[in-house]
Amino acid sequence: GHHLFDAADGAFSAHLTGMETADLRRWILGAEGGRRSRGLKKRIEDLARENEKAQKSLSEVLRAARVLPGTGWRQRLADDEPLGPLEAFLARLRVQVRAREAGPPNRYSLECEARPHGPGLIEAAGALEIALADLLKPVGDLYRALGDLLDDETAELNGVSRSRIEAVRRGLNRRGRRQIEAWRSMLRDLGEETPPEFVDWFGIDRLDGRDLDVGFHRHWTDPTRPFAEAVLKPAHGVLVTSATLKDGVEDDDWVSAEERSGAAHLASDPVRASLPSPFDYAGRTRIFVVGDVDKNDPAQVGSAMRELFLAAGGGGLGLFTAITRLRAVHKRIAGPLEEGGLSLLAQHVDAMDTGTLIDLFRAEEDSCLLGTDAVRDGVDIPGRSLRLIVFDRVPWPRPDILHKARRAAFGGRAYDEMLTRRKLKQAYGRLIRRFDDRGVFVMLDRGLPTRLTGAFPAGVDVRRLGIADVVSETRAFLDHQD
Repeated sequence: GHHLFDAADGAFSAHLTGMETADLRRWILGAEGGRRSRGLKKRIEDLARENEKAQKSLSEVLRAARVLPGTGWRQRLADDEPLGPLEAFLARLRVQVRAREAGPPNRYSLECEARPHGPGLIEAAGALEIALADLLKPVGDLYRALGDLLDDETAELNGVSRSRIEAVRRGLNRRGRRQIEAWRSMLRDLGEETPPEFVDWFGIDRLDGRDLDVGFHRHWTDPTRPFAEAVLKPAHGVLVTSATLKDGVEDDDWVSAEERSGAAHLASDPVRASLPSPFDYAGRTRIFVVGDVDKNDPAQVGSAMRELFLAAGGGGLGLFTAITRLRAVHKRIAGPLEEGGLSLLAQHVDAMDTGTLIDLFRAEEDSCLLGTDAVRDGVDIPGRSLRLIVFDRVPWPRPDILHKARRAAFGGRAYDEMLTRRKLKQAYGRLIRRFDDRGVFVMLDRGLPTRLTGAFPAGVDVRRLGIADVVSETRAFLDHQD
């Protein structure tokens, strides 16, 4: 249940970006120039060969899809040589984002408000909306033609052929009609105020100074609203469960749980149930806040994390709120840990996907892992492979445009604190996955407010000590065996 809000946010958002539109072009036209192209033509050409309406619609879709960016679009944008109305719009958008960049050049992602508009942006948006309308019409025609084909040739089509046609129709509806309609709506609204239920912004996704994507983004301020309409209300019943669904603040009770799950949008009150945990958190975990480490000094953070990992004998997970700090600490501690007999794995450093890194960490009981959000929420590593979690700092929400809008809608500072408690609760919850687990949770940020400690189970003391004492306590606690 604690993932519902973010899942709905992803499902009901719209992104008119270079990567999204190029992906739609590949789905329609295939990997152009490649020998194993699997565009629409190869998927259904043999099935629609005898249907003149479907063949005509297919040809029109293939023609109109060339408005979408093809190979080399990133370089053309970088050279300010856009090709076609979509790249022209993205080029104008890119100029606007870069023009509003404050401070020194940024090697990472940039964003800006969608309004006021830069020169020529509205005109480019209008031209693109017309071009997308030209694509939407044959996509709809082909969708309907394939539906007629299923009806007219019921007696002739075998099961495999019907399945292929139905799969293409689902793709045309989801990736074609709905996506293009959302993009056109965004472009039409660009000349007016953003509808109150949405948050719009322009962004450039970058990594190490290299542009990966650029585009126009739209999210619901409250994505549980469309989720409730599409999923909750039509259902006969829905069960939402999570060990971290409630916030953990007494006066909050169920308010945040209902807001984050969509239950707040139902006509009738949901049935609520809260059950105590079977685990002995007070006896099997320790929580420390380190008071004498400067969280802004990578050398001090690295030294503290190194000594804690060595004291635990491995099984340590270091969590970071920024990739740059993760890399800085990795550079400092990888050698000393290896000398101490501990291997160190790291997101954004090792050339492996997150799932593989977690599998290696789980399999090697005395290894250590550095990571960000992806290894904080939802990893399940019972036993001694995970016995220590070290946070580099309090994981406050990143104050981007989307978060600022939601902060204003959901209660200001209280909303920030609720989100932060959830992150702490999720991280702490990785330690105890079965009855015989033991674990230590360490926060290297002395600025952790006492009001955020409601994230932790009742009865577990949060002790504020110096790093030397925390290292000693960690070693003593984890050396103890039942």
